[in-house]
Amino acid sequence: MIKKILMKNLICSNCAGKIEKALSELPYVDSASFNFPNQIMLIDVTDDYDEDSAIIDIRKIVDSIEDGVDTYPYDKRHLVESKKSINKFNSFFIGMVIYIVGFIALYIYKGNEAFGMLFEHIIEDFTMPLAFIPVFWAGYLFFAYKIFMKTLKGVRRKEVFNENTLMLIATIAAMSLGYYFEAILVIVFYTLGEFLQHKAVHRSKQEVSSLMDLKIDYANKVIDGKVVIVDPLSIRKGDVLVVKNGEKIPVDGRIIKGSTSLNTSALTGEAKLSTVSLGDYILSGNLNVGGVIEIQASKEYSESTIAKVIDLIENSTNHKAKTENFITKFARYYTPFVTLAAFLMFLIPTLLDPNPAHTSDYIYRAATFLVISCPCALVLSIPLSYFSGIGAAARKGILFKGSTFLHSITNVDTIGIDKTGTLTHGNFTVGEYTNMETLKIAASADRYSSHPIAISIVKFYEGEYYEFENIEEVPGMGLVIATPEGKILVGNRKLLGKHNVKVKDKKTMIGSNVFVSKNGKYIGKIVVKDEIKKSSMNVMRRLSKKYNITILTGDNEFIAKDVADLLGGINYESGLLPEEKIEKFNQLQSKNPKIYVGDGINDAPLLRNADIGIAMGGGSEIALDVADVIIMNDDLALLEDALNIAKKTKRIVFQNIIFSLGVKFTFLVLAGFGYSTMLMAIFADVGITLLAVMNSLRIIYSRGNK
Repeated sequence: MIKKILMKNLICSNCAGKIEKALSELPYVDSASFNFPNQIMLIDVTDDYDEDSAIIDIRKIVDSIEDGVDTYPYDKRHLVESKKSINKFNSFFIGMVIYIVGFIALYIYKGNEAFGMLFEHIIEDFTMPLAFIPVFWAGYLFFAYKIFMKTLKGVRRKEVFNENTLMLIATIAAMSLGYYFEAILVIVFYTLGEFLQHKAVHRSKQEVSSLMDLKIDYANKVIDGKVVIVDPLSIRKGDVLVVKNGEKIPVDGRIIKGSTSLNTSALTGEAKLSTVSLGDYILSGNLNVGGVIEIQASKEYSESTIAKVIDLIENSTNHKAKTENFITKFARYYTPFVTLAAFLMFLIPTLLDPNPAHTSDYIYRAATFLVISCPCALVLSIPLSYFSGIGAAARKGILFKGSTFLHSITNVDTIGIDKTGTLTHGNFTVGEYTNMETLKIAASADRYSSHPIAISIVKFYEGEYYEFENIEEVPGMGLVIATPEGKILVGNRKLLGKHNVKVKDKKTMIGSNVFVSKNGKYIGKIVVKDEIKKSSMNVMRRLSKKYNITILTGDNEFIAKDVADLLGGINYESGLLPEEKIEKFNQLQSKNPKIYVGDGINDAPLLRNADIGIAMGGGSEIALDVADVIIMNDDLALLEDALNIAKKTKRIVFQNIIFSLGVKFTFLVLAGFGYSTMLMAIFADVGITLLAVMNSLRIIYSRGNK
């Protein structure tokens, strides 16, 4: 069972990782995963979980690792009152005042010589009066209060090596050597960097939220003949709701009064109108842009399409990409390693050259090395990149259930794809039939089937029906009707062959053939046709140049070949039952992950079985449940968009990794040879982090996907 805990103001990725680890050690928590941009901790809890006592334990853990974090159950987020760390901020500004006053006093006392402490190249010519040293140390202690407290908390948790430890050791070393200005600037820029990182994460969260714009604030419920505004969470199945022009459909339901047009862009990402009328089933989240309608709720809000979509997006970081997991582990071992490296950078030269005049230089190099080595750029920008990719995809109506799928889809070279409802419209029409008796029997039986072909036959037929009672549906074959006179079969060749009925009609026509037999004798067939989507033509021809694509369909050889030829001569497998589709898909040769694309209704087993299952169409309930990626409308062009967004995200992730490590390595080498100052070091830390974060946000802000 997954529980959501809001952790507002938690902006430190490294801290979030430590909190995840600590929460996972609680007896009633199996695992924990932090959704960074949404600032929600997802915890998988056991039956022993008690929210009231658990939230106390969770707050203790969070407060022991990071200050100023608001920790509340997600469903009580409206009760959150932001913590204001008065001591922390007061100490920072007190330190600044002390430092400025001290410098002004020094300037009055020493004149222009006071500027000597601001510039490293003349510091040797400047002697700090002893009376001023305690002043600048006092200012430093106030400045470094936050870093000191975080380091102390880490020591209490037996986690000595972290970015705060690096910063504290480096700045104390700088202060001890008389680099007062540089030490303070390191803390100032570090604090400023944290503030800007917080703003960047907050902005990305707002941007993604505005792109999707899914929240439903209220609903109009009919109570005792009056329309009352209620919270959508209070809606129950069977309630009658009024939806006015400009309002969103609050829950899934059926129209019981009126007709209108719906803007479906919030769910599908496509700005087009859909006309609906009396009796139509409509999904929550769509915008009413026409007349007033009344609907009867078919589900509660928590079970409706819009709630499931929001939940998918909020939980998207629960399935982390390998790169994210690697960076988390990398940061865990990286900090102790660089601390040891900095110590050796001081120790080895000192042993080789024990001249006291050079010792301060070795200490300064080691301190600079520590400042440069903070891993903030990676641990913050990588998760943010993936979340930005998920948000950019959601804007178009493409829902990734986790960054692991966003990442692994870029390695795909083989695609299996369904035909009906995916490549074609799935709107079947009867092309021709042998005789009226064949049509009447088929329509009478198909009234009891929900298959799209059966529905099209019933819709086409106009007349009286036979009344059948004992009807059995054979998956992938058709219907078997038991009557006093014998069995009636309505289905494909396999069904009739299974019952030893010979099909005498050898004439082949393009389309789905529904054969009918009565009492063991074949009496005729109905040919049902489907039309290929225009978007399928262009998209499949482009994708077939980059991927090995195979159509997997239950239709006969002639239909499958006709569709495959129209799409550019791609591979196909025909006449497949649901279990045979899985077998054929598994036989597709590839060393990389494989995609299966289906309509989410009849392909649920294969969507679940595939390395990456992509469901097409309208947010059907089974698609939301079993697929790894959901395309919220029937436009296959969004498959290409999904692939392009995933590739762009991967490029930006690796750009950040290469750029961050490259710049840091360069500055580390410079620090090792004494060519880097602390101000250069803080740029290599804070500056690179901010550049990496801004690069991550390009995924959201850029218009193109390539």
